Amino acid sequence: MRLSDDKVSHLTHIILKGLKDKDAVRTLSEDGAIRRAIRNVITKELKLAEDIDAKVSNKLQSYSKKVFEGSSEWDVLYQKFYDEEMSKLGRN
Repeated sequence: MRLSDDKVSHLTHIILKGLKDKDAVRTLSEDGAIRRAIRNVITKELKLAEDIDAKVSNKLQSYSKKVFEGSSEWDVLYQKFYDEEMSKLGRN
């Protein structure tokens, strides 16, 4: 999934505000530094999701039996392989 810089920036504001409103964090840095850290996490997670998506799509396309993207079979296999890749990374 790709998000524009504006959308990522908007998300950083929402996340930081949410954390502060719930007193979930006590900030020692200025808000800009915290938002940059949040941005880095979001960017890395989006990149990881793109990499896994590409890996899973390539795997499905390599099947000798043609599985059509958008079909229910594709969706089931895609989710299964996506979950397997996430498990390999210790994420579920």
